[in-house]
Amino acid sequence: MDGFDQLPDSLILLIFNSVSDVKSLIRCRSVSKRFNSLVPQTDSILLKIDRVISSESDSDSLFLTLLKSFFNFILPKPTQSPLPNRTHTYPAQILSRFQRIRELHVELPAGDLQLEKGTVVKWRAEFGETLKTCVIFGFRLGHDGNYETEFAGGLKRRMMWTISALMAASVRHFLLREVVREHKGMEELVITDREGEGEAVMEKQGLREWREARESHVRMEEEEEERGRTVVPSVRMRMRHKPRLGATLVVVRAVKDWTHNGREADVEDADLAVKAFGNGVYGDAVRELLKARSYLLEMNSF
Repeated sequence: MDGFDQLPDSLILLIFNSVSDVKSLIRCRSVSKRFNSLVPQTDSILLKIDRVISSESDSDSLFLTLLKSFFNFILPKPTQSPLPNRTHTYPAQILSRFQRIRELHVELPAGDLQLEKGTVVKWRAEFGETLKTCVIFGFRLGHDGNYETEFAGGLKRRMMWTISALMAASVRHFLLREVVREHKGMEELVITDREGEGEAVMEKQGLREWREARESHVRMEEEEEERGRTVVPSVRMRMRHKPRLGATLVVVRAVKDWTHNGREADVEDADLAVKAFGNGVYGDAVRELLKARSYLLEMNSF
């Protein structure tokens, strides 16, 4: 009898939850019959995806493929082919080996935004049925103080950041729909990337909203399948910019979830921004941006 045979199942599961990495856990199944039966009961899982599968060219990320189709929609060609079918079942197939997933962290191989050299954009989005909130923080390295000129377009450029970040977030939300559908006990889903570009989050309430909506909106799923992403709802956004820092902060909320204006909205912005970036390396810059004047903008669903 080895040491593990003397440990209760609950303690071994605690160890497996600490390991969390899917590849390591699958290897553990081959250790013994007991491990083989316990690994599927692990409830905290980390899935690192080596590659996002797309039927388009290997050189295109899933987001870039969708961005191309977005601009083709705006500027249609005489003979435009439909969006290609993509394989989104890979995560669902791997995770079908686990029966009790409660917390799932998925790590994609890279970020999706195609940015000019020296530009950094980070984002964090929360989802339910669709997008609820998104916080976007961007800056340019080595700016010379004449930020509006250097950034070639000012407001227009920052709006492109925002649209790109919202589309990237909606692609990630769409990517894991089969996983959410199959694992009804899941209470938290976080989708990040190895470059630390963006984070899409679904918490317990958001997961419940998604499942309830999908039970009654079959047409919605058909539209999302055609687009290859979740529809971004009509949103309102408050943008703050500091030329001295060369930095911009955008706080986006779905119109249906917009409840406050004025001082109360400032407090909500601060809560969301600090939650997204306050404890990281960008915390001081974000707090400085929150002191700046904000501009309210609206965007229709797309």
